Amino acid sequence: MKASQFFISTLKEAPADAEIVSHQLMMRAGLIKKLGAGIYNYMPMGLRVIRKVEAIVREEMNRAGAIEMSMPVIQPAELWQETGRFEAMGPELLRIKDRHGRDFVVQPTSEEVVTDVMRQDIRSYKQLPKNLYQIQTKFRDERRPRFGLMRGREFIMKDAYSFDRDQTAAKVSYQNMAQAYRRIFDRFGLTYRAVAADSGAIGGDLSEEFQVIAATGEDAIVYCPTSDYAANMEKAEALAPTGPRQEASQALTKTPTPGKATCADVAELLGIPLETTVKSLVLATDQTHETGEVVKTQVWLLLLRGDHNMNEIKVGKVPGLDASFRFATLAEIDEHFGCEPGYLGPLNLKKPVKLVVDREVALLADWVCGANEADFHITGVNWSRDLPEPDLIADIRNVVAGDPSPDGKGVLAIERGIEVGHVFYLGTKYSQAMNATFLGENGKPQFLEMGCYGIGITRLPAAAIEQNHDERGIIWPDAIAPFTVVLCPISPDRFPDVKLAADKLYGELLAAGVDVILDDRNERPGAMFADWELIGVPHRITIGDRGLKEGHIEYQHRRDTAASKVDAATAFDFLKGKLAL
Repeated sequence: MKASQFFISTLKEAPADAEIVSHQLMMRAGLIKKLGAGIYNYMPMGLRVIRKVEAIVREEMNRAGAIEMSMPVIQPAELWQETGRFEAMGPELLRIKDRHGRDFVVQPTSEEVVTDVMRQDIRSYKQLPKNLYQIQTKFRDERRPRFGLMRGREFIMKDAYSFDRDQTAAKVSYQNMAQAYRRIFDRFGLTYRAVAADSGAIGGDLSEEFQVIAATGEDAIVYCPTSDYAANMEKAEALAPTGPRQEASQALTKTPTPGKATCADVAELLGIPLETTVKSLVLATDQTHETGEVVKTQVWLLLLRGDHNMNEIKVGKVPGLDASFRFATLAEIDEHFGCEPGYLGPLNLKKPVKLVVDREVALLADWVCGANEADFHITGVNWSRDLPEPDLIADIRNVVAGDPSPDGKGVLAIERGIEVGHVFYLGTKYSQAMNATFLGENGKPQFLEMGCYGIGITRLPAAAIEQNHDERGIIWPDAIAPFTVVLCPISPDRFPDVKLAADKLYGELLAAGVDVILDDRNERPGAMFADWELIGVPHRITIGDRGLKEGHIEYQHRRDTAASKVDAATAFDFLKGKLAL
């Protein structure tokens, strides 16, 4: 490809609404152009990156035995109504009507459609296993699309779905996909972690996220530097502390804490460690009639150490609580505690509540909590003496760096990551809802066991940029760069030897299958170099008249701080070595 024939549209400044580095650089490098909120044109430079991502994913999916198909972007609502997701998914699911008033959805994912395909064609266990995948446009009506391709409304995703005869076979398919994903992300040349993830309402333990490590990542990744343990924050277990609990050594005392409504402020005022304070979080669950009317509300009090934060996923697994819990209203708090938030605690309640105590709090002695009276806390609180031993003790907090690793092989560390892939064992959630069965070896109908596996094709380049950039622009890994090599001849219109040398090397690289672009725009060297550093092509060759007369050209990798001289006669062989051809 020659630059004069290509579409290059770089910008000196990023648009004002581009908040993070990847969004800024993708706009400045001319990879994407905004069409609407969360909707982007993939420009030629950006599309080359996307196609390379797709090619790697396709090769490894095919290698793993998955079969490519394509499912419609617009899907009939009837299928989504069968599983209940037409109503349950909420406003993220874009619902539309055709001219006849029939309901359709714009696909955010395709479990229903692929299950419908399989229930029509799979009759016997002899036809299993099967794994179908597609690389297709998706749409999710994000409430607040942001960060460019990182959280857009329209995006491209690879989604695959495995179908098996039983759980044992389904877990084999799951592991096959998990290994394929590792090969995919290894080929991308990115630093990533495969982390255990929560399986949500579906249940089970087979769920892994693939996170590209980046300081700007939205997700917290928990790992043990001295073992293979890794999990996302939702999944990571906070081990129960070792006992026994210390004996009480302080008297129960109501202590003035005027204007100190946070554990941190109270600890500072009293000159005590934050770890000895206890925060109170008040939740509520509603029991509803089939009409949707609330018939009964249960108020819950959660106790966590002052330096810890609640983990909502873990809380949703506490017996009696579920994903539908909510934070209590001010009126509900006043009814049960007689006090405003900031001074709440488990003592002196106006009405009973259900108490859930984090493992750490269950072993505390002489702790501090709110007095259920404004501007007062209670110090020297102890279990058994001042409060009954807690009935419900659970892991309800986020882990913190330095916590023991659940595998017993060290302590935990935390880094940021961007989720770019997810593998998930579904079980029979969709096959049961859609009556997708086959005849087993015993001649009886059985529900298909399913797994689903996604990769964010258009999110991945953004994640790669978050991990690989500097003050000059993008630094692409070779595997997904829009071009692998750029040739920059200096003033080829004035120096025929420069043009001849550039054309010769360009032809050799093309013949060797190298993805090379020749910048024949006759730009000034500074402007030309700035463009390619911004775009992030990994390997740059500069050809100038003076260097040729001295028998050399210049090579610079995008990560290098300066160019190095290369023998002009052996430049092609030099590049072959750099590119491992």
